[in-house]
Amino acid sequence: MHRIEKNYNIFDGYAFYAPGVGGMFALLGWLFVGMLLGIVVETVMQFFSPEFALRYGMLITYPLQFMPPMIWASSKSRQNALSSAPMPLNQSNFGNYNGWLLGGLALVGMVALSFIIDIISYGIYRLTLMSELMTSFYNLIMNLMKDLTGGPLWASLLSVSIMAPLFEEWLCRGEILRGLLRRGMRPFWAIIISALFFAVIHGNPWQAVPALLIGCLMGYIYYKTGSLWLTMLIHFVNNTIAVIISNIDSLKDIEYWYNVIPAGPYWTYFAASAVILAAVILVFSRIPNLPTSTSSNAEGTNP
Repeated sequence: MHRIEKNYNIFDGYAFYAPGVGGMFALLGWLFVGMLLGIVVETVMQFFSPEFALRYGMLITYPLQFMPPMIWASSKSRQNALSSAPMPLNQSNFGNYNGWLLGGLALVGMVALSFIIDIISYGIYRLTLMSELMTSFYNLIMNLMKDLTGGPLWASLLSVSIMAPLFEEWLCRGEILRGLLRRGMRPFWAIIISALFFAVIHGNPWQAVPALLIGCLMGYIYYKTGSLWLTMLIHFVNNTIAVIISNIDSLKDIEYWYNVIPAGPYWTYFAASAVILAAVILVFSRIPNLPTSTSSNAEGTNP
Protein backbone atom coordinates (compact mmCIF):
# COMPACT_ATOMS: atom_id res chain seq x y z
CA MET A 1 0.00 0.00 0.00
CA HIS A 2 1.47 3.32 -1.05
CA ARG A 3 1.66 6.14 1.45
CA ILE A 4 0.28 9.43 0.14
CA GLU A 5 2.84 12.24 0.47
CA LYS A 6 1.37 15.58 1.38
CA ASN A 7 2.78 18.73 -0.15
CA TYR A 8 2.95 21.64 2.28
CA ASN A 9 4.55 24.12 -0.13
CA ILE A 10 2.03 26.95 -0.18
CA PHE A 11 3.34 28.25 -3.51
CA ASP A 12 2.91 25.06 -5.55
CA GLY A 13 -0.73 25.82 -6.23
CA TYR A 14 0.36 28.76 -8.39
CA ALA A 15 3.28 27.17 -10.24
CA PHE A 16 1.42 26.50 -13.52
CA TYR A 17 0.39 30.09 -14.15
CA ALA A 18 2.70 32.97 -15.06
CA PRO A 19 0.62 36.10 -15.70
CA GLY A 20 1.51 38.43 -18.54
CA VAL A 21 0.57 42.11 -18.69
CA GLY A 22 -3.14 41.26 -19.02
CA GLY A 23 -2.92 38.92 -16.07
CA MET A 24 -1.16 41.61 -14.06
CA PHE A 25 -4.08 44.00 -14.52
CA ALA A 26 -6.52 41.19 -13.73
CA LEU A 27 -4.69 40.57 -10.45
CA LEU A 28 -4.85 44.29 -9.68
CA GLY A 29 -8.58 44.26 -10.40
CA TRP A 30 -9.18 41.32 -8.09
CA LEU A 31 -7.05 43.01 -5.44
CA PHE A 32 -9.34 46.04 -5.73
CA VAL A 33 -12.33 43.73 -5.21
CA GLY A 34 -10.61 42.39 -2.10
CA MET A 35 -10.07 45.93 -0.82
CA LEU A 36 -13.76 46.67 -1.24
CA LEU A 37 -14.60 43.52 0.71
CA GLY A 38 -12.21 44.66 3.41
CA ILE A 39 -13.94 48.04 3.60
CA VAL A 40 -17.33 46.34 3.99
CA VAL A 41 -16.03 44.06 6.75
CA GLU A 42 -14.30 46.97 8.48
CA THR A 43 -17.55 48.97 8.39
CA VAL A 44 -19.48 46.08 9.94
CA MET A 45 -16.86 45.68 12.68
CA GLN A 46 -16.94 49.43 13.37
CA PHE A 47 -20.72 49.24 13.75
CA PHE A 48 -20.70 46.38 16.27
CA SER A 49 -17.43 47.05 18.10
CA PRO A 50 -15.28 50.08 17.25
CA GLU A 51 -12.69 49.04 19.85
CA PHE A 52 -12.29 45.58 18.33
CA ALA A 53 -12.07 47.06 14.84
CA LEU A 54 -9.34 49.46 15.92
CA ARG A 55 -7.25 46.88 17.76
CA TYR A 56 -7.73 43.76 15.65
CA GLY A 57 -9.53 44.72 12.44
CA MET A 58 -6.32 44.72 10.37
CA LEU A 59 -5.80 41.03 11.15
CA ILE A 60 -9.04 40.27 9.30
CA THR A 61 -9.28 42.88 6.57
CA TYR A 62 -5.66 42.77 5.40
CA PRO A 63 -5.54 39.07 4.36
CA LEU A 64 -9.12 39.34 3.07
CA GLN A 65 -8.09 41.77 0.32
CA PHE A 66 -5.63 39.24 -1.10
CA MET A 67 -8.08 36.36 -1.18
CA PRO A 68 -9.73 37.23 -4.56
CA PRO A 69 -6.43 37.50 -6.51
CA MET A 70 -5.09 34.34 -4.84
CA ILE A 71 -8.22 32.37 -5.70
CA TRP A 72 -8.15 33.69 -9.27
CA ALA A 73 -4.46 32.86 -9.79
CA SER A 74 -4.93 29.41 -8.28
CA SER A 75 -7.82 28.67 -10.66
CA LYS A 76 -5.69 29.74 -13.65
CA SER A 77 -2.88 27.51 -12.45
CA ARG A 78 -5.21 24.52 -12.16
CA GLN A 79 -6.44 25.12 -15.71
CA ASN A 80 -2.86 24.94 -17.00
CA ALA A 81 -1.71 22.04 -14.83
CA LEU A 82 -2.41 19.30 -17.40
CA SER A 83 -0.78 21.06 -20.34
CA SER A 84 2.01 23.19 -18.91
CA ALA A 85 5.32 22.72 -17.16
CA PRO A 86 5.48 24.11 -13.60
CA MET A 87 7.23 27.45 -13.09
CA PRO A 88 8.19 27.54 -9.38
CA LEU A 89 7.58 30.72 -7.44
CA ASN A 90 10.42 29.91 -5.07
CA GLN A 91 13.88 28.65 -6.06
CA SER A 92 17.38 28.74 -4.59
CA ASN A 93 19.67 29.98 -7.33
CA PHE A 94 22.55 31.10 -5.11
CA GLY A 95 25.45 30.28 -7.44
CA ASN A 96 28.67 29.77 -5.49
CA TYR A 97 27.36 31.66 -2.48
CA ASN A 98 25.81 30.35 0.71
CA GLY A 99 22.11 31.17 1.04
CA TRP A 100 22.53 32.52 4.58
CA LEU A 101 25.36 34.77 3.41
CA LEU A 102 23.17 36.19 0.65
CA GLY A 103 20.36 36.66 3.13
CA GLY A 104 22.64 38.66 5.43
CA LEU A 105 23.95 40.75 2.54
CA ALA A 106 20.42 41.42 1.32
CA LEU A 107 19.44 42.68 4.76
CA VAL A 108 22.49 44.94 4.90
CA GLY A 109 21.59 46.25 1.45
CA MET A 110 18.02 46.90 2.59
CA VAL A 111 19.18 48.90 5.63
CA ALA A 112 21.54 50.93 3.42
CA LEU A 113 18.78 51.62 0.90
CA SER A 114 16.39 52.63 3.68
CA PHE A 115 18.84 55.29 4.83
CA ILE A 116 19.29 56.54 1.26
CA ILE A 117 15.51 56.72 0.86
CA ASP A 118 15.23 58.92 3.98
CA ILE A 119 16.33 62.08 2.17
CA ILE A 120 14.03 61.30 -0.78
CA SER A 121 11.08 60.85 1.56
CA TYR A 122 11.97 64.07 3.34
CA GLY A 123 12.05 65.90 0.00
CA ILE A 124 8.56 64.60 -0.84
CA TYR A 125 7.38 65.71 2.59
CA ARG A 126 8.74 69.24 2.01
CA LEU A 127 6.89 69.40 -1.30
CA THR A 128 3.75 68.30 0.53
CA LEU A 129 3.94 71.38 2.77
CA MET A 130 3.63 73.63 -0.29
CA SER A 131 -0.04 72.65 -0.65
CA GLU A 132 -2.65 72.87 2.10
CA LEU A 133 -4.66 70.09 0.47
CA MET A 134 -1.62 67.77 0.27
CA THR A 135 -0.69 68.60 3.86
CA SER A 136 -4.18 67.61 5.01
CA PHE A 137 -3.99 64.40 2.98
CA TYR A 138 -0.55 63.65 4.45
CA ASN A 139 -1.82 64.11 8.00
CA LEU A 140 -4.79 61.88 7.22
CA ILE A 141 -2.54 59.10 5.90
CA MET A 142 -0.13 59.36 8.84
CA ASN A 143 -2.99 59.21 11.36
CA LEU A 144 -4.47 56.26 9.51
CA MET A 145 -1.11 54.44 9.66
CA LYS A 146 -0.92 55.07 13.39
CA ASP A 147 -4.45 53.71 13.82
CA LEU A 148 -3.58 50.59 11.83
CA THR A 149 -0.70 49.88 14.20
CA GLY A 150 -2.51 51.18 17.26
CA GLY A 151 -3.47 47.75 18.59
CA PRO A 152 -1.33 45.39 20.66
CA LEU A 153 2.27 45.01 19.52
CA TRP A 154 1.72 41.33 18.69
CA ALA A 155 -1.18 42.24 16.38
CA SER A 156 0.90 44.88 14.58
CA LEU A 157 3.79 42.45 14.15
CA LEU A 158 1.46 39.74 12.85
CA SER A 159 -0.18 41.98 10.25
CA VAL A 160 2.75 44.21 9.23
CA SER A 161 5.72 41.85 9.71
CA ILE A 162 4.20 38.48 8.80
CA MET A 163 1.13 38.98 6.62
CA ALA A 164 2.45 41.89 4.55
CA PRO A 165 5.69 40.15 3.43
CA LEU A 166 3.82 36.91 2.72
CA PHE A 167 0.99 38.33 0.64
CA GLU A 168 2.79 41.24 -1.01
CA GLU A 169 5.83 39.19 -2.04
CA TRP A 170 3.59 36.44 -3.39
CA LEU A 171 1.79 39.01 -5.51
CA CYS A 172 4.53 41.44 -6.61
CA ARG A 173 7.51 39.14 -6.99
CA GLY A 174 6.08 35.61 -7.12
CA GLU A 175 3.27 36.41 -9.54
CA ILE A 176 3.92 39.72 -11.32
CA LEU A 177 7.71 39.70 -11.69
CA ARG A 178 7.95 35.96 -12.31
CA GLY A 179 5.15 36.15 -14.86
CA LEU A 180 6.66 39.07 -16.80
CA LEU A 181 10.08 37.38 -16.87
CA ARG A 182 8.59 34.07 -17.97
CA ARG A 183 6.66 35.81 -20.73
CA GLY A 184 9.95 37.08 -22.15
CA MET A 185 9.96 40.70 -20.95
CA ARG A 186 13.43 42.19 -20.53
CA PRO A 187 14.51 41.88 -16.86
CA PHE A 188 15.05 45.65 -16.46
CA TRP A 189 11.49 46.47 -17.46
CA ALA A 190 9.99 43.50 -15.61
CA ILE A 191 11.67 44.63 -12.39
CA ILE A 192 10.58 48.25 -12.88
CA ILE A 193 6.97 47.32 -13.68
CA SER A 194 6.68 44.94 -10.74
CA ALA A 195 8.15 47.63 -8.47
CA LEU A 196 5.61 50.14 -9.82
CA PHE A 197 2.86 47.62 -9.05
CA PHE A 198 4.28 47.30 -5.52
CA ALA A 199 4.23 51.10 -5.20
CA VAL A 200 0.66 51.45 -6.48
CA ILE A 201 -0.83 49.02 -3.97
CA HIS A 202 0.53 51.18 -1.12
CA GLY A 203 -1.97 53.82 -2.16
CA ASN A 204 -0.20 57.10 -1.34
CA PRO A 205 2.95 58.92 -2.54
CA TRP A 206 4.66 58.97 0.87
CA GLN A 207 4.75 55.17 0.93
CA ALA A 208 4.71 54.58 -2.82
CA VAL A 209 8.06 56.23 -3.65
CA PRO A 210 10.03 54.30 -1.00
CA ALA A 211 8.13 51.15 -2.01
CA LEU A 212 9.17 51.70 -5.64
CA LEU A 213 12.87 51.84 -4.74
CA ILE A 214 12.66 48.95 -2.29
CA GLY A 215 10.66 47.00 -4.89
CA CYS A 216 13.47 47.49 -7.41
CA LEU A 217 16.03 46.05 -4.98
CA MET A 218 13.86 43.10 -4.01
CA GLY A 219 12.93 42.58 -7.66
CA TYR A 220 16.59 42.40 -8.67
CA ILE A 221 17.35 39.94 -5.87
CA TYR A 222 14.38 37.79 -6.90
CA TYR A 223 15.43 37.96 -10.57
CA LYS A 224 18.92 36.71 -9.70
CA THR A 225 18.05 34.08 -7.08
CA GLY A 226 14.43 33.11 -7.73
CA SER A 227 14.07 33.00 -3.94
CA LEU A 228 10.75 34.28 -2.64
CA TRP A 229 11.81 33.34 0.89
CA LEU A 230 14.74 35.73 0.54
CA THR A 231 12.61 38.71 -0.48
CA MET A 232 10.11 37.85 2.25
CA LEU A 233 12.95 37.90 4.78
CA ILE A 234 14.04 41.36 3.61
CA HIS A 235 10.44 42.59 3.68
CA PHE A 236 9.94 41.09 7.15
CA VAL A 237 13.00 42.79 8.64
CA ASN A 238 12.21 46.16 7.02
CA ASN A 239 8.63 46.15 8.32
CA THR A 240 9.59 44.83 11.75
CA ILE A 241 12.13 47.61 12.28
CA ALA A 242 9.43 50.15 11.39
CA VAL A 243 6.94 48.61 13.84
CA ILE A 244 9.46 48.43 16.67
CA ILE A 245 10.60 52.03 16.16
CA SER A 246 6.97 53.18 16.20
CA ASN A 247 6.58 51.57 19.63
CA ILE A 248 9.68 53.14 21.22
CA ASP A 249 8.70 56.39 22.93
CA SER A 250 11.99 58.15 22.21
CA LEU A 251 11.89 57.26 18.50
CA LYS A 252 8.25 56.96 17.46
CA ASP A 253 7.88 60.67 16.65
CA ILE A 254 10.95 60.70 14.38
CA GLU A 255 9.72 60.60 10.80
CA TYR A 256 13.01 61.43 9.03
CA TRP A 257 16.59 60.90 10.20
CA TYR A 258 17.49 64.09 8.32
CA ASN A 259 15.78 66.06 11.09
CA VAL A 260 17.74 64.53 13.97
CA ILE A 261 21.22 63.70 12.64
CA PRO A 262 23.65 66.62 12.13
CA ALA A 263 24.44 67.39 8.48
CA GLY A 264 28.07 66.18 8.55
CA PRO A 265 27.42 62.71 9.97
CA TYR A 266 24.19 62.40 7.98
CA TRP A 267 25.88 62.80 4.59
CA THR A 268 28.75 60.56 5.73
CA TYR A 269 26.22 57.83 6.52
CA PHE A 270 24.50 58.52 3.20
CA ALA A 271 27.74 58.04 1.25
CA ALA A 272 28.60 54.91 3.22
CA SER A 273 25.11 53.52 2.57
CA ALA A 274 25.50 54.12 -1.18
CA VAL A 275 28.84 52.27 -1.22
CA ILE A 276 27.40 49.36 0.80
CA LEU A 277 24.35 49.10 -1.44
CA ALA A 278 26.52 49.09 -4.57
CA ALA A 279 28.71 46.33 -3.08
CA VAL A 280 25.66 44.20 -2.25
CA ILE A 281 24.27 44.62 -5.78
CA LEU A 282 27.68 43.68 -7.20
CA VAL A 283 27.66 40.40 -5.26
CA PHE A 284 24.20 39.49 -6.52
CA SER A 285 25.17 40.44 -10.07
CA ARG A 286 27.75 37.65 -10.05
CA ILE A 287 25.10 34.95 -9.55
CA PRO A 288 24.37 33.16 -12.87
CA ASN A 289 20.98 34.14 -14.24
CA LEU A 290 18.01 31.83 -14.03
CA PRO A 291 16.18 31.14 -17.32
CA THR A 292 13.75 34.03 -17.76
CA SER A 293 11.32 32.60 -20.30
CA THR A 294 9.78 29.30 -21.34
CA SER A 295 8.09 27.95 -24.42
CA SER A 296 4.59 29.13 -25.25
CA ASN A 297 3.25 25.68 -24.35
CA ALA A 298 4.61 26.02 -20.85
CA GLU A 299 2.77 29.29 -20.41
CA GLY A 300 -0.66 27.87 -21.11
CA THR A 301 -3.35 29.89 -22.80
CA ASN A 302 -4.10 32.40 -20.06
CA PRO A 303 -3.07 36.08 -20.32
